[in-house]
Amino acid sequence: MPRIDGATLLEQIGTLASDEFEGRAPGTQGEALTIDYLQQQFKKLGLEPGNPDGSYLQAVPLVGISSHPTLSYGGKQLKFGDDYVAWTARAQPTVEVNDSELVFVGYGVQAPEFKWDDYKGADLKGKTLVMLINDPPLPDPKAFAGPAVSWYGRWNYKFEIAARLGAAAALIVHETKAAGYPYETVLNGWGRENFALKSKTPEPYLPAIAGWLQHERACELLQAAGLDFKTLKQRAASRDFKPIPLGIKLSLSTVNATRELVSHNVVGRIPGSDPQLKNEVVVYSAHWDHFGIDETLPGPRTQQIFHGAVDNASGVAALLQIARAYKELPVAPKRTILFVATTAEERGLLGAQYYVRHPLYPIARTVLNININGLNLWGRTREVDLSGMGKSSADEIVTALAARQGRVVKADNNGSYYRGDQLEFARAGVPTIYLRSSAAKTMHYIANQYHTVNDVVQANWNTGGAVEDLNLLFQAGYQAAQAKDTPKWKDGAEFQRR
Repeated sequence: MPRIDGATLLEQIGTLASDEFEGRAPGTQGEALTIDYLQQQFKKLGLEPGNPDGSYLQAVPLVGISSHPTLSYGGKQLKFGDDYVAWTARAQPTVEVNDSELVFVGYGVQAPEFKWDDYKGADLKGKTLVMLINDPPLPDPKAFAGPAVSWYGRWNYKFEIAARLGAAAALIVHETKAAGYPYETVLNGWGRENFALKSKTPEPYLPAIAGWLQHERACELLQAAGLDFKTLKQRAASRDFKPIPLGIKLSLSTVNATRELVSHNVVGRIPGSDPQLKNEVVVYSAHWDHFGIDETLPGPRTQQIFHGAVDNASGVAALLQIARAYKELPVAPKRTILFVATTAEERGLLGAQYYVRHPLYPIARTVLNININGLNLWGRTREVDLSGMGKSSADEIVTALAARQGRVVKADNNGSYYRGDQLEFARAGVPTIYLRSSAAKTMHYIANQYHTVNDVVQANWNTGGAVEDLNLLFQAGYQAAQAKDTPKWKDGAEFQRR
């Protein structure tokens, strides 16, 4: 088996996460340096251009939107950043939601297969929805995803259904324990310039304004309506729950500075060796982007850069290492292997979303996506955390390969499956594999470095765990590329191809 090189992996992470690459924000000098570096690496490895036009790039047209919001209710004005985060995906000078009735909608979930409907047919057009994070806490282990977070618990779903029901705005109450990350992660991710795919029509997945309320501020808002947050949360845990008008009107507006830009997915491929099966594709993906520079932060420039070393310079370096392993094989796999370094994942999975809407190779012939978003750089582990476990027969590939390594697979329960590029491939009907780190130090990373300027290369990193995971992912993709039968969705999986 080709060897994954931990030393080169660290070197590539260091390059991508260096000050020179300026935090790799789309549409900046950091992007130019990143996509140039990746093209050079793909060429050096001997990968063919992945775009059928003969290039390594897929142009992704974006609109950058810097929203400056104001929010008030009952004569009280909240402070953007400290109290709430709000943004719009509409490229307009201003977006206004004036005197909109506030309605508490519990968990904001409509799941007929679980006989759950928080909306009960209520007319919510033009209103602002206040909703809880995650799934309803039902004792039935078969409801939603049991102890895991299901699609219904993710912010993507909650904003999407709010838009579908005609709501003008939607605000999720952020609770750190339930979310699995602190409020600062929300602020760093959505509190500055955001992006949307360039389109002539509004993004159907989002209401006019979307955002999060800091927990204490949400409690105060409900107190102003004569209601108690804990009591409402208890009521929301019942199938009998109905939307509760708060008797308060909210005004929420954004003044927007917009710019159009073209970002890029970087794509390389290894053509399949079988005359028939080469038209089918296994896709490895990892996002190259991060949050760039925030010059309002104190300290020298290096402390203003979101280096994104683990998230996701490590994943991009992993793509390069896996590509090198494939190129060392004496014969290419039967199916084509595609490597896609996506843009704008941190801004809403936009690069992956654009790829599946404008695929370079037919989605119907894409048999598997293996996405890499952050490596385990803290040493070997006995457990393999598989996000989205139970959805497809790809689980069986991972379980068997882990067993060969003397490891066991367990389900990753924190909902990460629904906030990475694999989600866009899954929504397009492609089975996926997405591993998460089970190392003990992962929680320290999430609490102190994730989505902050502190996500930098560490001197005490141990690549043993990363190398073991990459060996597994290499072999998983190879098996899918060689096998007669390709991974299939399991019955009941929400993204099963119809």
